[in-house]
Amino acid sequence: MPKHYKIGILRETKTPPDRRVALTPEQVVEVIKKFDNVDVVVQPSELRCYKDDEYLRLGVKLQDDLSDCDLLVGVKETKIPTIIPGKTYMEFAHVAKKQPHNQKLIQAFAANGNTVIDYEYLTDKNGVRLVAFGHWAGVVGSYNALRAIYIKHKLGELPPAHTLHDYNELKGILKKIKLPPLKFVITGGGRVAGGAIEVLGQAGIAEATHEEFLTKEFDHPVYTRLDPWHYAKRNDGKPFEWDYWVNNPADHQSTFLPYAQTADVFIACHYWDFRSPHFFTVDDMKQPDFRISIIADVSCDIPGPIPSTIKASTIADPFFDFNPATGKEEPAFSCGMNVTVMSIDNLPGELPRDASEFFGRLLIDKVLPHLLCDDCEGVIERATILKDGKLTPRYAYLQDYLEGKE
Repeated sequence: MPKHYKIGILRETKTPPDRRVALTPEQVVEVIKKFDNVDVVVQPSELRCYKDDEYLRLGVKLQDDLSDCDLLVGVKETKIPTIIPGKTYMEFAHVAKKQPHNQKLIQAFAANGNTVIDYEYLTDKNGVRLVAFGHWAGVVGSYNALRAIYIKHKLGELPPAHTLHDYNELKGILKKIKLPPLKFVITGGGRVAGGAIEVLGQAGIAEATHEEFLTKEFDHPVYTRLDPWHYAKRNDGKPFEWDYWVNNPADHQSTFLPYAQTADVFIACHYWDFRSPHFFTVDDMKQPDFRISIIADVSCDIPGPIPSTIKASTIADPFFDFNPATGKEEPAFSCGMNVTVMSIDNLPGELPRDASEFFGRLLIDKVLPHLLCDDCEGVIERATILKDGKLTPRYAYLQDYLEGKE
């Protein structure tokens, strides 16, 4: 580490806008006090959930030009025209799964000789992610599923989360929710699913076992949660093995369809490897026994395992309908036969202050010590996609994607 290390907190430039920040004003002060020879400056922003004055009141310096910083820290993808050549960026780059919409971004970073550290791949030696907004994505995604139910079933309207002051206000709304006896299926077992289940529980929705969910009808709303071994099986007929799934996801097929024929609402909170099987097909959705009518795709992989997620929706316009017969988007809630989709890709931005404080705590405790020392455990190395504009060995599989060949 150099004698003096300067971190710049970026203003978010992605469209649609995101109001989150990686470090709150109090956390910036904590970093400066905790780590010797580290300085932190913040790029001014009119959109950020923490106002410029909140940083200034604590003595944090605002600086528009961050070209003298060693590390530039953001949340979502950097807008290409704002890239500073040669700098190290830490953000959710969303390129490691060969996302088509960010191909030009990785090409721009490479052309400008940048180093890119992706939060999604900051893991410990056991592969456990160290930082994420996942809990808050699950909270807001699950709440948006409830909002969609209220509109689709003509129960009234619930206020958008982003119009509320914080999570505590949202909790007050959840306590008053009353739902028909719908069935919810949740995929995933991490922080995201945990946030979704937390919201359903506060809304009075009970958990059912997988067998109960598939075989019984209830007089009250229920949910069940699925791990990969519940919705996928090996092609060779052998028993599911976690390590084999992680290393060979393409050698599996989906077993999700019975749940699609039983559930009314699908809240997708899983981590998806682009080599993994899809949950179902458009043809499956055309069948009369396909029951799901609302999909809250918190994972939002495009293209991905849920064929109705044909785009990312926005906080301002969260819902759209997917017509399985045509395979096309239609206006939200325009036809009862359509599947209503929520696929916001920055869900924690609806509760930005809660989410930012949560994320910054993890960043300080679990990432900065590795970044500001010798990275002896390889935490930063594992998450570095580009080094000085070149793909690192771990991400060499992105070469054709980087070169525009796929």
